[in-house]
Amino acid sequence: VQLQASGGGLVQARGSLRVSCAASGRPFSNSAMGWFRQAPGKERDFVAAIRSSGGTTSYADSVKGRFTISRDNAKNTVYLQMNSLKPEDTAVYYCAAGSPTVSSLRSSAGYRYWGQGTEVTVSS
Repeated sequence: VQLQASGGGLVQARGSLRVSCAASGRPFSNSAMGWFRQAPGKERDFVAAIRSSGGTTSYADSVKGRFTISRDNAKNTVYLQMNSLKPEDTAVYYCAAGSPTVSSLRSSAGYRYWGQGTEVTVSS
């Protein structure tokens, strides 16, 4: 599976940005998709995930109510709509694909395939 993330950039605090991740190589519709982020000098953290059908989503507490994950199985693409951005959201955002269990949906260990990352910078 190849994952290509895009849409990152520089945005002011309280602004919005949508990042996308296009998948190829494996039936996308069978995979759960996740977004993780890594800020400079910090570990990679879970942001959001969506099951293959799109019926189940999960969010980190820090982004709940501000970020929305969605997927378009016809386009093999997953999106992360980010609203009310804060400087602490600044990070490289990575998309991932896999078959996580219930307990690993929010863990990087639950995902086998990773994209290259797209950088999001939120200025104050």
